[in-house]
Amino acid sequence: MGTTDMDTLGQKLLRRAQRLGLQRSDAEDLAQEALLRLMQRMHRTEIETPEHYAMIILHNLARARWRARVELSALEEDTASTAPQGDIRLAVAELRRAIAALPPDQARIMEMVVQGELSPRIIAARLDLPQGTVMSRLARARVTLRREVGLEAGMQVADLL
Repeated sequence: MGTTDMDTLGQKLLRRAQRLGLQRSDAEDLAQEALLRLMQRMHRTEIETPEHYAMIILHNLARARWRARVELSALEEDTASTAPQGDIRLAVAELRRAIAALPPDQARIMEMVVQGELSPRIIAARLDLPQGTVMSRLARARVTLRREVGLEAGMQVADLL
């Protein structure tokens, strides 16, 4: 990887760091740290996709910084209880009924999402469909579900409770 490639990669890392919500100076520090770690790693081993590897380093560094800033406090005995789950269970049951009422192609995709699969790429591969088809069906299903359970665009089920 040449100097020009590293400069270009540095600019991409900086833009990504800023999109992560960091101040310009923090984003610059994080991008430089990611480049430094990438170069150190490249001296020890061959990396096929340096840009991808650098982005992973950047995200891991950002996560580590966020975790270091989180202050943890001990729970007091009276705050250690959990909230009642009845409203949540009712909302989930209503959402499940709404999913079952969707057209079969949309319901199948939403069931995969409910089971924990969040990637349209993986859903597309499992269903042997184009990714764009999965994304459009998912979008239509979400619009229908929002309407059926009374959510506005951008709201979550938890906002109802």
